[in-house]
Amino acid sequence: MAFLLLFICGFLGGVLGGMGMGGGTALIPLLTLFGVPQPAAQGLNLVAFLPMAALALSIHAKAGLVKGRGLLPLALPALAFSALGALAAAHLPADALEKGFGAFLIVLAFFRLRDALFTQK
Repeated sequence: MAFLLLFICGFLGGVLGGMGMGGGTALIPLLTLFGVPQPAAQGLNLVAFLPMAALALSIHAKAGLVKGRGLLPLALPALAFSALGALAAAHLPADALEKGFGAFLIVLAFFRLRDALFTQK
């Protein structure tokens, strides 16, 4: 049963990650819903992200959707702050990680709802 739940979590995270939407946005809450502690769910998300991102990047690049221009100013701060975030997450209690990630999801949902309601297409 645990394998099936992890498979479903991986499937949903992979679909979202492949579309470039951030599979961890779904994967972390799903894993915690099924009893995986928050720090472990975040770690599993990082491990799952590596092959998923490499494959998605390859497919998007072959389709001509990846542009190299502007990559360095985006990648350098992202790398630096991901290292800082990982160090912080390693030392924060699970409760703080849960609340922080929950707050992030609420803010993200608010902005997505705002965009859906008020942006002309």
